[in-house]
Amino acid sequence: MGSKDGFAAICSRERGLSGPRLFARRFSASERDFCCNSVDGKLDLKVIVRKLNLYGKLKGHKGCVNTVEFNSTGDLLVSGSDDKQVMFWDWATHTRRLSYAPGHHENIFQARIMPFTDDRCIVTSSGDGQIRLGQVLDDGQVDTTRLGRHEGHVYKLAVEPGSPHIFYSCGEDGLVLHFDLRSNFATTLLCCTSLTENNKQRRNTFVSLNAIVIDPRNPHYFAVGGAEKFARVYDIRKCGRNLSSHSDEPVDTFCPVHLVENNNVHATGLAYSYTSKLLVSYDDDLIYLFQKNMGLGPRPCSASLKAAQELEQPQVYVGHRNSQTIKGVSFFGPSDDYVLSGSDCGHIFIWSKKGAKLVRLMKGDQCVVNHLEPHPHMPFFATCGIESNVKLWTPMATDVPPLPENVEKIVESNRRGREYQSRVVMSPDVIMHVLRLQRRQTMDFVERRYNTADIESGDEGNAEPSVLGSSDGNGGNAVLEDNEEDSAESSGDCNIS
Repeated sequence: MGSKDGFAAICSRERGLSGPRLFARRFSASERDFCCNSVDGKLDLKVIVRKLNLYGKLKGHKGCVNTVEFNSTGDLLVSGSDDKQVMFWDWATHTRRLSYAPGHHENIFQARIMPFTDDRCIVTSSGDGQIRLGQVLDDGQVDTTRLGRHEGHVYKLAVEPGSPHIFYSCGEDGLVLHFDLRSNFATTLLCCTSLTENNKQRRNTFVSLNAIVIDPRNPHYFAVGGAEKFARVYDIRKCGRNLSSHSDEPVDTFCPVHLVENNNVHATGLAYSYTSKLLVSYDDDLIYLFQKNMGLGPRPCSASLKAAQELEQPQVYVGHRNSQTIKGVSFFGPSDDYVLSGSDCGHIFIWSKKGAKLVRLMKGDQCVVNHLEPHPHMPFFATCGIESNVKLWTPMATDVPPLPENVEKIVESNRRGREYQSRVVMSPDVIMHVLRLQRRQTMDFVERRYNTADIESGDEGNAEPSVLGSSDGNGGNAVLEDNEEDSAESSGDCNIS
């Protein structure tokens, strides 16, 4: 049984598509290919990480893919793209099952399947500020509705663990909105405002938000990050309905001590571990892992900062570059044993959580890797970036060098880029503007590349069928597909200026 066939057999068994006797007979002959520990027969995660390699690509989008998410059972994957389409995938067979237009006017930044809805409810966010709901009907059509709207981009949504109804959004307008699908309106939880030098909150200066995550161990708490150096943690129970109150005061804030006086950094990605440790990725800086006792308090002041210098400092993960796009960060492994991040150099970085050693470096995109999504139950993950596909990374039987020969050159190039950018002084508003400009330049380059490929391909009949978008309240059209050939994908080097 080859490596790909073997992994497919595991997937089929997990999904109940093959009997236990047949699976045992096939798998026992090649269990060493899947990294079993010779002592107790358990999967050795270190070996699995060492054997991770490209398993396949999901092709169908016609623009950069910004989001990939698994459903709660892990048998389906949903993706969203600059082509304003949402696609459902049976990732094990590389088959696109559903494609629809949720009604956004700009790039889709996140798509989430609500749990316990039979995979029929999808919430999406976009550059147009809209939060939209797609409901898959019995006839295969998708009915879409606008649930709410921010001013500016909305990069991230956070679904309450185990809830089929409740989720949250954060936007560039500094607002955090609460949604309950049982009602027809959104509730403003808070407006994230800046702190003055004397640590009083300025009501007229909001902080543009890029990321929001809920603590899985205590879902009453959530963290947000954006165009400032602090990652803020809030207690949902203390977030009031009245914005004139102090409902926007966090219960704690986190920031590396050496960045507290730096106004040129901001958080682009957040992740909570199962033990409530907070992972924060900074634009043109590094990734930091904070313990709960490393907080600076709700209103960090000079006294608390001096005290913080005496505390244990966060673990730091070094090597990648986070500048061109809004990048996420993730944990990987049953005990959050590893940290994953994409990079502007197009590589996937994997560090051991403890010790922060770089253990894997894999080429994940011709340009930039934006997002990495671990499978909820199995040791593999999906990635997306500037290319128009979704990539799947699984343990393979073949031995792969854990680090490429030019790893030092890659890391050094990323370091120089960070240091150069750190010398440029910008306000938070300018930072967000530059990020959008960089993204637009990247998109323009990719669009020119794709248009050139389309012209060169001519009328060869390999274009994908058009997908009609759904209209609000009318159960618009969608495409349900059991088998579809991969769309043509342009190749070549990508240079971002």
